[in-house]
Amino acid sequence: MTPTRLTLTLTLTAALLGHAAAQTAPAPTPTSLLTQTQGAAQAAAEARDLILKARSAYPKGSANIDQTLWKQAAAAAETAVSAAPGNPDYLKLRAQIYTEVGFWRQAELAWNAYFRAAPAAGTAESQQAATVQYNLGYAAYTRNMPDQAATFFAACLQLDPNSVPCATWAARTALEAGNYTQAQTLYARAVTLNPADKTLTYFQGLAQSAGRYGPAATRAFSRAYGDLDAGRKTQALAGFQEAARSAPNFAEAQREAGRLALELGNTQAALDAYTALNALPSPTAADRFNLALATEAQQYGLNAVQTHRAAYQKYTAGDKTAAEAGFLAATQQNPRYAKAWAWLGRTRYEAKNYAGAAEAYTQAVTLDPTDKSSAYYLKLAQQGK
Repeated sequence: MTPTRLTLTLTLTAALLGHAAAQTAPAPTPTSLLTQTQGAAQAAAEARDLILKARSAYPKGSANIDQTLWKQAAAAAETAVSAAPGNPDYLKLRAQIYTEVGFWRQAELAWNAYFRAAPAAGTAESQQAATVQYNLGYAAYTRNMPDQAATFFAACLQLDPNSVPCATWAARTALEAGNYTQAQTLYARAVTLNPADKTLTYFQGLAQSAGRYGPAATRAFSRAYGDLDAGRKTQALAGFQEAARSAPNFAEAQREAGRLALELGNTQAALDAYTALNALPSPTAADRFNLALATEAQQYGLNAVQTHRAAYQKYTAGDKTAAEAGFLAATQQNPRYAKAWAWLGRTRYEAKNYAGAAEAYTQAVTLDPTDKSSAYYLKLAQQGK
């Protein structure tokens, strides 16, 4: 039978409608949206549960993204965010996980996403994000990328203006870059936040005078101080020496080099540093004392000289028995130490141990024939008076 015009029209219309339906995705139904929301909530709950398990399973402070439970917690949080990209709670949860495990770059990206969704976030969230910026800055600093480090520390202070670590390191990077005015401002800020920190006060003063030394010297000094704080004393000594070479008028660099050299038993380095320091204007009494110590130590050995000086302190404090033992120990550490023999003779003489005094004074006079005092008391001790 031949189709009528009405039949053809209906058939064509149905075909067109079917084709259009095949090309157009169906709009989400309330049921599918509900299912998606439930899935996000379930993933977030799973992430929170995994966080508790991870904190219980691993030692405190050891959190790492490579640990299974933490990795699973991060994955669950990512699932929640994927299902509900605009949900601030899920975005914050993800950022907090990456922060706790120290996955700093991912944490930075996660916090940025959270702040876009929650521009009026609270102080606690800003402080957590600031911690991320601090750690990124410190990592950049240790990789010798000072410009990047400075950017991260500045971002940290924007997030948390009261962060002492970020104010401190922002000041340090400014100082090392030769930005002395900025360094002074930042150190003043850090000292205000933590007035009991003597190191901050010390570097605040250094920043005020750093213009006399130049960026190379201040950078070397600052990094040497960092090595010293980390217990890397040999590297710290080399850094202070480098600072002193870059700026021979840098008294604090010479002083730190001398002090650390004595601590390490490097008497030649100590002698060089204290000699240079005492040639600068206005050396302190301690500088002169340490120059004499280094000079003597170079001749008789640091241990013997330090033992002798400790014994002398006991003598002046009135503990003459302990002083005698100390002077004796110094002569044993270096039998050619004339001064130690002379003081050993003195303590024995004052104790009326004339035979022992005569023995000690004999050694002192033999080693130093110009020692008239020891020669005089040697005669008295020999006479028993």
